[in-house]
Amino acid sequence: MTPSTVAPGTAPQDGSGEMFDRIAGRYDRLNRILSVGLDAGWRRAAARALDLSPGDRVLDLATGTGDLALTVAATWPGVEIDATDPSAKMLAVAVGKIAYSPHAGRIHVVRGDATTIDASDGGYAGVTMAFGIRNVNDRLGALREMRRVTRRGGRIAILELAEPERGILGALARFHIHSVVPRVGAWLSGEREYRYLQRSIAAFPPASEFADMIRAAGLRVLEVQSLTLGVATLFVATPEGEPA
Repeated sequence: MTPSTVAPGTAPQDGSGEMFDRIAGRYDRLNRILSVGLDAGWRRAAARALDLSPGDRVLDLATGTGDLALTVAATWPGVEIDATDPSAKMLAVAVGKIAYSPHAGRIHVVRGDATTIDASDGGYAGVTMAFGIRNVNDRLGALREMRRVTRRGGRIAILELAEPERGILGALARFHIHSVVPRVGAWLSGEREYRYLQRSIAAFPPASEFADMIRAAGLRVLEVQSLTLGVATLFVATPEGEPA
């Protein structure tokens, strides 16, 4: 469960937990500025896509600073959430936010990786992941793990950034992603990580291709929803048959 560490003096790998350690203290503020506050609505859509009852357990992968875990807790009273991330410093921010929330007793934070989930088969009624799957090298392996730990009839909600749609408004959104986000992010954070953000979005497969990968992992795709001119995409799936 513990991610590999980076040797002293070595630059962290793009997309790694160590990379996000470097920007953990500025992550929330930068995201609100760079997404113009839209990310909160995207997370609410992901939380609403689940089908939960009081007492159910949810796993939030790549929880970062805990925003989606908190949104799930607010949307579904009575559920328990396990929130994991490979970045220790992002989790430290999450722990602080959760402690001062009304949901502190229902969200449990632990360091972990999406490709090796420390949980029993079918242990969760729902699994969520926001803006994290594009940073996973073995995406199919992570999807298979999500399928393994989700019970029959449970739902998996994956939220990811994408190349915006075509058209005049889409062109403005693409300009924001390609030019504004990396430049302003790097300027405000003093780090190169926000230049990586644009590259990672461009390298992520189109929604139809990623949906095919979800199916290849043994999941049935229930919905592929384009959000805000295609700036983000919500994928909703459920286990199908035996584990892939």
